Amino acid sequence: MKYLKTGFFAGAAVAAALPAQAQEAGTLDEQVNAVFAEFTGPFVNLIFAPLPGTSFPWIVLWLVVAASIFTIYFSFVQLRFFSHSIALVKGDYSDPDDAGEVSHFQALATALSGTVGLGNIAGVAVAVGIGGPGATFWMILAGLLGMASKFTECTLGVKYRNEYPDGTVSGGPMYYMSKGFKERGLPGGGLLAILFSVFCILGALGGGNMFQANQAHAQITQITGDYPGWITGLIFAAVVFAVIVGGIKSIARVTEKVVPFMGIMYVGAALIILIVNYDMVGWAFGQIFAGAFTGLGVAGGFVGALIQGFKRAAFSNEAGVGSAAIAHSAVRTKEPITEGFVSLLEPLIDTVVICTMTALVIIISQQLIIDADTGNYMLNEAGTAIATVDGNSGVALTSAAFASGISWFPYILALAVVLFAFSTMISWSYYGLKAWTYLFGEGKASELTFKIIFCIFIVIGAAASLGPVIDFSDAAIFAMAVVNITALYFLMSIVREELRSYSARLRSGEIKKFAH
Repeated sequence: MKYLKTGFFAGAAVAAALPAQAQEAGTLDEQVNAVFAEFTGPFVNLIFAPLPGTSFPWIVLWLVVAASIFTIYFSFVQLRFFSHSIALVKGDYSDPDDAGEVSHFQALATALSGTVGLGNIAGVAVAVGIGGPGATFWMILAGLLGMASKFTECTLGVKYRNEYPDGTVSGGPMYYMSKGFKERGLPGGGLLAILFSVFCILGALGGGNMFQANQAHAQITQITGDYPGWITGLIFAAVVFAVIVGGIKSIARVTEKVVPFMGIMYVGAALIILIVNYDMVGWAFGQIFAGAFTGLGVAGGFVGALIQGFKRAAFSNEAGVGSAAIAHSAVRTKEPITEGFVSLLEPLIDTVVICTMTALVIIISQQLIIDADTGNYMLNEAGTAIATVDGNSGVALTSAAFASGISWFPYILALAVVLFAFSTMISWSYYGLKAWTYLFGEGKASELTFKIIFCIFIVIGAAASLGPVIDFSDAAIFAMAVVNITALYFLMSIVREELRSYSARLRSGEIKKFAH
């Protein structure tokens, strides 16, 4: 993933401590980038390395293969229990006396706030720009398969969570790795849990924090004009701290309001354009299906469309990464499988609905044209090859596509970016916190320490141009998937036992809707 880099690392004291020759060699920001890239580059390159002879990142294949295996292993659970998932989110089966801290809807909203973000705006545009409209088809398919991965990890998250006397809970992959492996007599669970926790903390501070603040500041300055990034960082840090200091209940109260609002606002704008251009919707879907199998006008042809679609879905919904299992573990329920059903709605909402809406608007707006010489897609107004630009061009393309139907949409987009960034930060603060407390122990002092560190990194992220740092943290997030999916393969039979038991009791009428 490529990132927009803005601002400079404020630190006159540090700069003064550097030798004059080093200062002359470039800005402090550039020096930090160079040093960090030298040490972390091999790890980043390993995680995102392509398969031999292709441009397909092996980590994306790792996620898609796992999603396919879970889909088959659980007999297409995402289709069979879809209506029951909706009933659970509505609270039809919720008992307020069950252990846990948040409702099914709040847990879903918290997890969604961590995945619905800038990838839905910029990432989809880049995917369509490189892979053509056909990338949308493969993105939808990967999203549907990813529902089974979320189901698996979130069921285990609740089953093996720690429940404390004060009513709080802690759960996630690190707990089902250590406890689940021990229960089955398998070695290595503790090591996997430690690795996952380390990667989760790094990912939370970077991709779930610094990158969000950086992109939000960049989008705001496009509307207001340039100003120091630390100002945006301080404002974000203050608001985020006010929310996260209250724990998961406070986070859930905010996300259950922010997520529906920002989702309705963004999807609503897309629907307006689709309704106005209703006569082109059928044509747009025709382009999607034709491009998916022919790769017309796409860099890399059919394979190019497939790669971009799968990559965008994997990077967007985080199915298999394990992060969502941390949020869902806080739910009030005595049936772990119920939260698995609820969680499978995430990739549907994030990828199949929101990402597809973005893609349809881009296709219908016809802001992309095919270059006669190269056969690749280019941004219509700027004439820039999408394959040569970063995520910022994705935001520009999405903005141009929406502005073609709604002239004032860039302002809505700026608000959406800010809300998406904010919601992602508060969710990832909780993910990082639970990984932190797993390693360093529960307790108010330990929790407060991490929360302060997290908010300091918000300011750094908004003010700095630390590209390699963000790349490293992004690689850490996908390293979480390597560890998590390895554990899921060993523990998925436990989920199947839970599914069989619950299904039998649901059919027999033993499990009934709760009278509210």
